[in-house]
Amino acid sequence: MATSLIHTLRRRWFSLSLLVCLAVGLPVGCAKLEEKERELVFRIEPGTASWFSGLPAGVEEMTLSAPQFGDTQNIHAWWWPAQKKDAPTLLYLHGSRWNLTGQLFRIEQLHAMGFSVLAIDYRGFGESLGELPSERTLYEDAEIAWQRLTELQPDPAKRFVYGHSLGGAVAVNLAESLGRDRNIPPLAGLIIESTFTNLADAATEVASEYTSLPVRWLLSQKFDSLSKIGDIKVPVLIAHGTNDRYIPQRFSESLFQAASEPKRLLLIDGGNHNNSLRTGSSEYRAAIRSLFAPKSVGANNES
Repeated sequence: MATSLIHTLRRRWFSLSLLVCLAVGLPVGCAKLEEKERELVFRIEPGTASWFSGLPAGVEEMTLSAPQFGDTQNIHAWWWPAQKKDAPTLLYLHGSRWNLTGQLFRIEQLHAMGFSVLAIDYRGFGESLGELPSERTLYEDAEIAWQRLTELQPDPAKRFVYGHSLGGAVAVNLAESLGRDRNIPPLAGLIIESTFTNLADAATEVASEYTSLPVRWLLSQKFDSLSKIGDIKVPVLIAHGTNDRYIPQRFSESLFQAASEPKRLLLIDGGNHNNSLRTGSSEYRAAIRSLFAPKSVGANNES
């Protein structure tokens, strides 16, 4: 299924290293390197994922915007309400490469757990208009989508954020910013899956096989979850498959150590980078019920 950010970097990092060398002495080297870095980080696949067979009944397509977007940018979104009225509502933030059409299998599993789901494509992905994304624009898009989610679900005790892989870093940033300068954050919990501590750690993990260059000092895109997760003021569920070949589970273990209570680390035995929701569905459900308030995600949300 979806190829992860780490797999992308593993295959392409040598090219990036060459670009670093070529950039020395070039007046525009830094700008060109940053652009190439962003291309490698996001590796956007155009069009529809080959395994996508259409939207399920009940999914509503939306277009989100902001005053600064003008006519050349927007955020394409899916809204899939649960059967249960006033169900807990979750903002779905995906990782690199695949747009929403490549995410449906995971969105379906979250919806089956009883969540209403608002899922977005960042600007530049899928049907969302925009140029090459950056860390900054992903954070902005998540904030805009969150504002829409608060309209769809007015009760803060029933609002959640979920991020997969690179989307985990976006989710951590959003949850931390929502709780900043607030005694009571406007959400009930954060779920991150198959994610990493920061992009430098992840890139160093794979680049060491190909180059001795100090890659962590060359990255402009930080995605630093490790420095933020301890400031999140709501329960945090961190899930990771033990057979993830792209992002080692030790990254999630480090995030868990840095997170504040209440928190839960869920290691899915045999789960890979993409299938932990399915492989560990019963464990996932139990962890959600035990960590988050019963009034938010109750036992009657199975379907």
